[in-house]
Amino acid sequence: MAASLMSASATLFGVVYIGLLAALLVGVRVIGDTMVTSHLAPKLLTLFFAIVMMTDTGAYYTGRAIGRHKLAPRVSPGKTIEGAVGGLVAALGAGPLCRLIFFPELPLIESMLLGAVVSGLGQAGDLAESMLKRGSGVKDSSNLLPGHGGMLDRLDSILVAAPAIYYYSQYFTKNH
Repeated sequence: MAASLMSASATLFGVVYIGLLAALLVGVRVIGDTMVTSHLAPKLLTLFFAIVMMTDTGAYYTGRAIGRHKLAPRVSPGKTIEGAVGGLVAALGAGPLCRLIFFPELPLIESMLLGAVVSGLGQAGDLAESMLKRGSGVKDSSNLLPGHGGMLDRLDSILVAAPAIYYYSQYFTKNH
């Protein structure tokens, strides 16, 4: 009985975790019901994904190059404090770079704040997903992407940071 309850709980959690958070990204995409705001949704989503990818890239390369101090050794032994800071710095640059390239409507300070918030949430999501896997006693959430920890490792940062871009999109379209 306890095992089936645990299995059902895990399944329900997975559906809510992935479904609800992914739905927020769809919510960003459909924000514009007028011509004034409809062109902003793709820009917001591109900005969001650029920040998430630059965080992961900056954290990886900085951690590999100069990482010495473990961030959370019991949860994710490969992550370092230096890598986390490198990811944050990369994200702080990604926002203004996107502003310069394709999103001039975005205020500079907001581009940097988004970089910081999305980066922090993304890195927290990565650690939380690692904690879930460790708690379940599995190394990879699937073998669909060998060497990448599974599909959840590709989505954890995106899913946990999704509320930030969703709520920002609501604010942005009302105030700009």
